[in-house]
Amino acid sequence: MTTSPRSQMSRTIEFRLPQLADSVTSVKLSVWLKQEGDRVQAGEPIVEVETDKTNVELEAPVSGVVRTIHVVAGTEELEAGVLLALIADETNSETATPAATTPEPVADDHQEVETGPDRAVADSRAGPGDETAAPREPARPDPPPIPVADGAPAPVATPMARRMAVAAGLEPVVDMNPVLLKPTTDIGAQVIIHGKARYQMNAVEYHQYKTLAMEAVLASHQRLQRQYELILVEGAGSPAEINLRERDIANMGFAEAVDCPVILVADIDKGGVFAHLVGTLALLSESEQARVKGFVINRFRGDIALLQSGLDWLQQYTGKPVLGVLPYLHGLHIDGEDGINPLETATKAEHPLKVVVPVLPRISNHTDFDPLRLHPQVDFQYVGAGATLPAADLIILPGSKNPIADLRWLKQNGWPEVIRKHLRYGGKLMGICGGFQMLGQHLLDDLGIEGALSEETGLGLLDMETRLLPEKQLKRRQGVLLPGDAVCSGYEIHAGISSGAALNSPLLTLEHGPDGARSADDQILGTYLHGIFDASGVSDALLLNRRGSAPTDRRELLAQNIDRLADTLEQYLDLGKLPENLLPTFKM
Repeated sequence: MTTSPRSQMSRTIEFRLPQLADSVTSVKLSVWLKQEGDRVQAGEPIVEVETDKTNVELEAPVSGVVRTIHVVAGTEELEAGVLLALIADETNSETATPAATTPEPVADDHQEVETGPDRAVADSRAGPGDETAAPREPARPDPPPIPVADGAPAPVATPMARRMAVAAGLEPVVDMNPVLLKPTTDIGAQVIIHGKARYQMNAVEYHQYKTLAMEAVLASHQRLQRQYELILVEGAGSPAEINLRERDIANMGFAEAVDCPVILVADIDKGGVFAHLVGTLALLSESEQARVKGFVINRFRGDIALLQSGLDWLQQYTGKPVLGVLPYLHGLHIDGEDGINPLETATKAEHPLKVVVPVLPRISNHTDFDPLRLHPQVDFQYVGAGATLPAADLIILPGSKNPIADLRWLKQNGWPEVIRKHLRYGGKLMGICGGFQMLGQHLLDDLGIEGALSEETGLGLLDMETRLLPEKQLKRRQGVLLPGDAVCSGYEIHAGISSGAALNSPLLTLEHGPDGARSADDQILGTYLHGIFDASGVSDALLLNRRGSAPTDRRELLAQNIDRLADTLEQYLDLGKLPENLLPTFKM
């Protein structure tokens, strides 16, 4: 007999920094005396903080297990009331209800990911089958991983890193994207270090944590330096965000730390390109300004002759060269980084398959659908909040950075009724990753993996339930579609583990075993595999069941567009304007 996850929930207590004295306005967190996964007794010292006068040990308010540490050791200028940790109160776990949690301000940037290897291990003191055993997570990142030995499998990288690796013709590794912020709510983000989900943090906590995160960034840079002659580093956001300059790890702060040159790239299609470049340069320090070796203007439309006077002025005013003006490339199909990008699609067949995807507030891996958006036999539409659902043959629930929150959004916007009507009239429904989890009976996040501790009743369309666990799946997978022999490949990127009778009828068989589910009437499909539509044979077999359709292989299309972009850069960039010895000399 299995125990329902709902019966295992314990009351969660917020452990906050108390007001130590009227004269104490801020403190430093010196050291955690207990770590995540440790059991504590009420009144037992759990953390030591430092004021300008003394060191103080703070005691656990209840007996239980330290679930999540929100502030790392060494953090300074903490104010009374800040959330230090969450403690699972096990004194009355059967009847207690979760405590409310405080909303968290959003971290400064991310992207999707998506994420990595096991972040935690079970408490060694837990008995066999003890599903309530707390995860043990370090209060700071593990030491950077050792370099991969020759012939050893490379760690899987995040989606953004994979795109860059493909362009370079390399096997992706986590060192290409060492730090990742994954927004889980409008006001909070999960921090991922070297592919491992580490913490749930708000903006202030993450800003203080960046000093430690920089260690992971520099370790990755050192490993890459040992392997490659040239490393091209993409910044994140603007290098001149005044409020984020301190402890910067993604732009000029990194450039200063590793002593590398910088090229500023600006999008002229948005307007104000000269103000953008000059203003950015002006907001940098003198040493940072000296690192800027030139400018690139991107996405230009029109006659270059009309722009030349501006280019001459820019070079004279700043003393830095314009390395090139890149034209606007129409119909360039390269994965977007964060947002859903409009695509210039091919002419559709006379009677295309109508596919609809709801735009979840926290949608992830939206590039899963680019092959369908470009397929000549598929009429693909995103549907946002408040929009009327168009006629559809297939509804796909996409991946989500927070499946529980997005499931609630679906309910609030009437999607369960829409889906049930769609199924009654013979339409098909598919869920990918988080969307797949929503199709089941129940979603449980009693460890607060995706944010606030919560649970939610699923759509009830598949006989299964999902529990979110600290162990994040991030695996490259290959296999075949069932039934049949269409070859598929992609990535598993999820924290949830699903169980139930629905999984006895899988959608795929992968090298490690079955994946997903398929209803008996073939109306409802689900899978954890991102990129399932990339191969034309899979999308045709799965959705169209039509022979002789024009193939749209996303991998081939991506390679073609990367080549097109590379040819454009070669034609319009003049790297000879860069200082000598800035780039290595390559032997052809």
